[in-house]
Amino acid sequence: MLALPTLRQLAYLVELSERLNFRVAAEAQFVTQSTLSSGLKELETLLGVQLVERDKRHVRLTAVGEDVVGRARELLAAATDLAEAARSAARPLSGPLRLGAIPTIAPYLLPNVLPALRRSYEELKLYLREDLTARLLERVRAGSLDVALIALPFETGDLYVRELFKDEFAFVAREDDPAVRKKDVALRRIDTGDMLLLEEGHCLRDHAIAACGPRRGGWDSRVEATSLTTLIQMVEGGLGVTLLPGITLDAGILKGTRLVARPFSPSAPSRTLALVTRRTSARRRDADLLAEFLIEQRQRSGGERSRTVSAVRERPVLSRSR
Repeated sequence: MLALPTLRQLAYLVELSERLNFRVAAEAQFVTQSTLSSGLKELETLLGVQLVERDKRHVRLTAVGEDVVGRARELLAAATDLAEAARSAARPLSGPLRLGAIPTIAPYLLPNVLPALRRSYEELKLYLREDLTARLLERVRAGSLDVALIALPFETGDLYVRELFKDEFAFVAREDDPAVRKKDVALRRIDTGDMLLLEEGHCLRDHAIAACGPRRGGWDSRVEATSLTTLIQMVEGGLGVTLLPGITLDAGILKGTRLVARPFSPSAPSRTLALVTRRTSARRRDADLLAEFLIEQRQRSGGERSRTVSAVRERPVLSRSR
């Protein structure tokens, strides 16, 4: 019988491909550097090919190594699904669940729902990772995350997508800005030259651009924020205006500031919050249960700027967003 690589050896290789540093990769795998090096050497001997190039300054994968890493990720994800299917078959939403969430959702939605989630599912151990959408989806595909909480539109490929609710945007400016004197704001009359955005990589930036439409000279702004907190400070400092999602306003992001939020008329632009997981994942059932829980909690809280979708998107969500 053909000798096969072990999952541990494949995990070492995948970790090294992401870190390109033997010491850091070994620490991430909770082994010594010599153990990781030996495991990779055994893998190369077993396969009969060189997977890693290494000198005193650099670590890189060979062309064959890159191919093996891609296949290894799929095998590790499948093995994770197998183990979790057996573990969670008896009890829904129990045991460890690795949830990813983007920075424009996690601190504004989750604090209000996690206590109720813990009360309803006492055996659930939730591990949260906050990151940008593209990296979260990559981790979901690789199996290092079970579920990700993101905002659509965003290209999700072949992942399973469960939509939650629409999160409407509001116009935000200083209280002395003439644009907020009325109770609502006409989207077409916004001066996009004053619009402040998050930096490249945040899907909220792309959603805001899509809401406002094209701008003369493009959207390459010299003033961009790294977080919503920074964005609020910039608007309060008189550098411009912005758009904020409803869940951030409901969470009180403007408390203690001199900023005012106004709804749009006649209809508000929005993003759609969603949970994504692998279609083959053993936690797909848990993703649906978590989605139903989040929808129910949102309805109970009476979020004024959101509308429940409660649908499964079976086709990929396509967008030019990052």
